[in-house]
Amino acid sequence: MSPVEIGALSVVAIVVLIYLGVYIPVALASVSFVTLWIVSEKPILAINFLRQTIGDSVTEYEFATIPLFTFMGLVVAKAGLGKDVYDVMNQVFRRIRGGIGMATVGANAVFAAVTGSSIASASVFTKVSVPEMLRLDYNKRFAVGVVAGSSVLGMIIPPSAMLIIYSFVAEVSVGEMFIAGIIPGIILALAYIVAIAFAGRIAPKAIGGRIEEMPDEELLSWSELVGKTAPIVILITIVLGGIYTGWLTPVEAGAAGSLAGLVIALLRRRMTAGSFWEALLETGHITASILFLITAASFYSRMLGFVDLPNQLQAFLDSQNLSFFWIMVAYVVLMLFLGTLLDTASIILIVVPLFIDVIEPMGLSLIWFGLVTVIGAEIGLLTPPLGISCFVIKATLNDDRISLKDVFLGALPFAAVMLVVLIVIIRFPVLTTYLLN
Repeated sequence: MSPVEIGALSVVAIVVLIYLGVYIPVALASVSFVTLWIVSEKPILAINFLRQTIGDSVTEYEFATIPLFTFMGLVVAKAGLGKDVYDVMNQVFRRIRGGIGMATVGANAVFAAVTGSSIASASVFTKVSVPEMLRLDYNKRFAVGVVAGSSVLGMIIPPSAMLIIYSFVAEVSVGEMFIAGIIPGIILALAYIVAIAFAGRIAPKAIGGRIEEMPDEELLSWSELVGKTAPIVILITIVLGGIYTGWLTPVEAGAAGSLAGLVIALLRRRMTAGSFWEALLETGHITASILFLITAASFYSRMLGFVDLPNQLQAFLDSQNLSFFWIMVAYVVLMLFLGTLLDTASIILIVVPLFIDVIEPMGLSLIWFGLVTVIGAEIGLLTPPLGISCFVIKATLNDDRISLKDVFLGALPFAAVMLVVLIVIIRFPVLTTYLLN
């Protein structure tokens, strides 16, 4: 077998191992090591590749963004800011059919801007939003579907862990990826709200619910509205404003956001010594797992380069005379297929090193390609059998009235909206690069 054929088989082997439950970085590193050994017939070469990768991959200054933004997200979640944002959004949309669903989308979008985690969003709003929608007789599938659909905003709106992972794999700026994610994230949130309003008119039974007038004494006063929104606005201004204006690097923005989040949690008396220690431990666990992922992905990328698989893929596509349209169709179909089998991080780590040498010579922006990749992979969070957000919602809800099937069926329309937004982003790349100009 030729090195290219062995490399292609290694990619298949990695996908199969991950689907069978092997830890992602272990699958990437072990298969890459064996492939290098087989192709070179020199185990010392594979050992040297691994040693060099470990020495080079996680020593960059930008990697500090991972623990800083992770800690900030955990602190913000413990401070209860998700519930505050939901209360404000619920008061804004309460008189509209499907208004609580719209409020959930809006709150998720804002919450995502300071957490960057779809799993955290799914967990928080399952507890806050779903019980309220069920109380007001909303369709149970819509109630869980809107939480699942809007939770993916956490992986698109910065600071997103997936954008950080992509930036290191593709060797592009973390700050530019964050800025590029703002407009697509807002577009997706607005698309969800419009879709809910449209469904409320043409298929009201699919949404259900009733509008309940809130007594005046339950309405938030102006001072309460300011008190609930000010902390989140301050954090967004510090993090995204600092990066966009150039006053702060992504690492500095993460540090400033973490400090501000910690101060807010202390002022709100939501942070004890025990919860602070828990946040530190969880930050360490998450950071270690992500850095292990990136190290294994770097080793995998070097293996692909050694067997010349990306160049052979580019040559194959060139020989087929495929236009940009058909290349993107093939890429999106591949992403959707892998999304039913693998999680978002796995897809990014496996697919991007293969296709990046195809996209870059075409003169296309790697920043735009990153948003296309993340959005395409995120659709998999809503589709069986590996819809992680759907499993988190079911586990968090712990309600026998709602099955896992209900969660997946409720999320399906939102996956369709994501696909439409993905097509728009592909058709109009300027939506991802406009703020960078």
